Amino acid sequence: MAGLNVSIAFFFLVVGVCQGLRWLSKRLLSPRAYGCLARELAGSLQLCTSCLELRMLLEIGPWGGGFGPDVVLTLLFLLFALHGASFDGASANPTVSLQEFLLLESSLAVTAAKLLAQAAGMGTGWAVTRLYWSWELTHFHLIQNLIASECGSSIRTSLPHAAFVEGTCSFLFHLVLFKLCRSHPIYRVPALAATVTFLTYTAAVSGDFSGAELRFGHEEGCGKGLKTTAWLRRCPMQHTEGLRALVSGMLAALLLYQGNVPRLFQKNLFYSQKSKYKIPKARVVAPVENNEPRQKRKGQKSRPEPRA
Repeated sequence: MAGLNVSIAFFFLVVGVCQGLRWLSKRLLSPRAYGCLARELAGSLQLCTSCLELRMLLEIGPWGGGFGPDVVLTLLFLLFALHGASFDGASANPTVSLQEFLLLESSLAVTAAKLLAQAAGMGTGWAVTRLYWSWELTHFHLIQNLIASECGSSIRTSLPHAAFVEGTCSFLFHLVLFKLCRSHPIYRVPALAATVTFLTYTAAVSGDFSGAELRFGHEEGCGKGLKTTAWLRRCPMQHTEGLRALVSGMLAALLLYQGNVPRLFQKNLFYSQKSKYKIPKARVVAPVENNEPRQKRKGQKSRPEPRA
């Protein structure tokens, strides 16, 4: 359990450093620069380092530390709840930024800035985590460094099946995100954390151990070059299939929820738009007398004309 305690201390240290970075950049930068660059960079850095350490615990923990996946999943839920509470509105997710662009919620320049900041945060997080592992503070990190020289994929199933699992998980995640986007944070944060935990467990059971990292951040690299999921993968085929699965899942969720893609077309393909204005009903008008029409009230009987 000593190795697990070191990892937990590392999580808290990363969250504290990223929170300090957000606080400092919020004071020094303009609100626009903070929202597009600093906030996304800090969120991606925090998410990347956490996912890499969790992935190491998931792969080495059962036989190196004697604890099962339930410990890692509990840590995953608590960390994503902490991330949701501390991100200050950052998505730290390329597909979410692309979704905001397609929904006309952000411009092309803002989206490009967010993606660049997320890539920088992922790269920094990968470098920081590798440096932390090189210190070999626990036997987990020692084992991790020993097996790091072997270049292999974390996917334990066929590539089409892994792409299907990741696309399905991305689809379900974005559907939940659409449903909860306007909810109060006290309900939205734990609901999203529970969704991420469930989807990660589903991906792990199906054999696609990179599922959670692919959708929400990042994966360990192979060799000396920088490798992060949704940006660079261990081979071009995995990169292409993984990125295609992520975007396809997001687009499917957007079409199912909205019925259209506002950035591309306005026509609703699935749902008919009902007018929010009610058309008033026509009133019954009594026969004209002396060129002065009289309206008949509801329940009023017509009076007979007097005889001459």
